Amino acid sequence: MSELRLECPPVLDQETGRELLTSVSKQNGDGAGDVVLDFAKTERMDSRGGAWLIEIADQVRSRRGELRFEGQRGEVAEFIQMIEPGLQASKPSSDEKDGFFARIGGSVLNTANEARDFSVLFVDAVYWTLIAPFEGRGFRWGLFIDEIHEMGVRGLRISFLMNFLLGLIIAMMSAAQLRRYGVDIYVADLVMIAFARELAVIMTSVVVSARTGAAIAAELATMKVQEEIDALRGMGLNVTQFLVAPKILALQIVLPILTALGMFAGIMGGACWGTFVLGYRLDTWLAETQAAATYADVFQGMLKAVVFSVVIVLVGCHNGLRVKGGSRGVGLMTTRAVVMDIFFIVVIDMIFALIFYYVLDL
Repeated sequence: MSELRLECPPVLDQETGRELLTSVSKQNGDGAGDVVLDFAKTERMDSRGGAWLIEIADQVRSRRGELRFEGQRGEVAEFIQMIEPGLQASKPSSDEKDGFFARIGGSVLNTANEARDFSVLFVDAVYWTLIAPFEGRGFRWGLFIDEIHEMGVRGLRISFLMNFLLGLIIAMMSAAQLRRYGVDIYVADLVMIAFARELAVIMTSVVVSARTGAAIAAELATMKVQEEIDALRGMGLNVTQFLVAPKILALQIVLPILTALGMFAGIMGGACWGTFVLGYRLDTWLAETQAAATYADVFQGMLKAVVFSVVIVLVGCHNGLRVKGGSRGVGLMTTRAVVMDIFFIVVIDMIFALIFYYVLDL
């Protein structure tokens, strides 16, 4: 294989660098072999000349050749050494795609690793929320109060409104069917049972996950991107104790309260339709509602609220702490947290339904 030797100009800059590239392209047009650049007479080069050297190196490599340098000295040698990473041949990218089983295996491993991280976070959160405060290891009560205000007081109006409108819609749709049989008074029973068992806690949890869960994920993801999480760890502070535990305890108090208010709002929405559209007296409608109410139904809704509160916080914290990249990563993890929250809420609610309706027969 032949070798092309070229002498570099005394000054390697924008113009002379372009001319050198043109010369290499013409004389080594067939990719006959390696290219050697002699810098014996080169006294100075700038960054634009270095950029042309990188372009020459890429062109020579694309023709299966090798670019070498000789005679460089002084500042020129130091400059070439500085841009050496750009002159080195990069590893050829593989065009082979992973097979079907390789992709499945990779997905399983990624899922297993994420499940492990989530389990560690869950155990750590349980300890710092329920055990550590009684061992005298401290709890951030100030942040706990702030979280109650942020999650509960500021989220009350939207939660109440959504449940009220949902109760109105459920009464409207069920009345259209029951009226055919002359039993539209049982719309009150249906709204009471539906909101006590399912609708209030589901609607409230979805609203809270879209509002609070997204905020938790965005907060922790931003702290992770700005290296504040690493700073806390470097100061010897436990991230779960400092950031996660107050949020879990706050939402465990807030979500059941919001769910109870959601039950009331949904029942009031159904009562509005029953009194103003169906023509029933308010006391008659409320009496039918009260007759349909049972402690078991209310207990189901409250128990789900406690479980959902833990899920919403842990999923938000889990995604926030796993963020990669910059602002785009924060946005992606925030969206992922909300989607995962709603998915887990529906799945856990289905599990509760199987237990209550088919195992306990409540």
